Amino acid sequence: MNIDPVRPALQAGDPAALSMPAAQTLAAQLAQALKSPPVLAAFVIFSVVVVLSVLAPVLGTMDPIAIDPGRRFAGVSAEHWLGTDAFGRDTYSRVLYGARVSLIVGLGAMLASILLGLVIGVIAGYFRAADAIIMRVMDGIMAIPSILLAIALVSLTGGTLATVLVAIIVPEVPRVVRLVRGVILNVRSEPYVEAAVSLGSPLHRLLLRHMVPNTVAPLIVQGTFIFASAILTEATLSFLGAGLPTEIPSWGNMMADGRMYFQLQPGLVLYPGVVLALTLLSVNVLGDVLRDVLDPKMARRS
Repeated sequence: MNIDPVRPALQAGDPAALSMPAAQTLAAQLAQALKSPPVLAAFVIFSVVVVLSVLAPVLGTMDPIAIDPGRRFAGVSAEHWLGTDAFGRDTYSRVLYGARVSLIVGLGAMLASILLGLVIGVIAGYFRAADAIIMRVMDGIMAIPSILLAIALVSLTGGTLATVLVAIIVPEVPRVVRLVRGVILNVRSEPYVEAAVSLGSPLHRLLLRHMVPNTVAPLIVQGTFIFASAILTEATLSFLGAGLPTEIPSWGNMMADGRMYFQLQPGLVLYPGVVLALTLLSVNVLGDVLRDVLDPKMARRS
């Protein structure tokens, strides 16, 4: 008689045992959530921002960095859909390319933070000897306000896209590490993990098959918040003059350049500010939806 002690444990809670019906249930919950008007509006807004950023070279009417002193503060026209700024640059095209910069920063910071935080968090959660050292370092990083740490890093290394990404990623990694570490510590005591250990499963299989999959759902939710936070941090750094160079069309740079001319041309601040606010709002709403769908406790409450 062949008895596999791992099989019941997998069926009880191991993510490796998830089947197609579970995926179909998740898809049905997401479809149901999209029937809510606020969620649908957030999804549409974010989709539009993504499409506009991808198609910016096609949809843009002018070169976003082309200077035309003869058209300074031009009003809305067939040539300049949102007018021009103090240097005669087309505001509409700069808003489109600013969306591209923001999405690149948000996506890059999200992926890098999750990848680094996942690796470090698994090491801290599984290897007790490394836990104390790693977490004290993470606590030290988290003790510094994230915006101050980002400003310091950008000031030391210079304002380029790469340095801005690093300045955003460094404060976000400790939060992901703490999240992953907590999940790994909880999973270590689960019956299916103990059964796999008793059967002599190799370390890489134990981690990749039985432990790391448990972090997927919380990391997806955390990723949406990192995405929004990275966009806001980049805009803040650029607005303060510590982010991307002023010639690069980003929403923060546009608002920083336009604040001195707000009474003369308020659209220079309002246009990028409104798009930034709508993008962050839509990402946060979609993140809340993913949290409600992926978190079993939230699902039981609702």
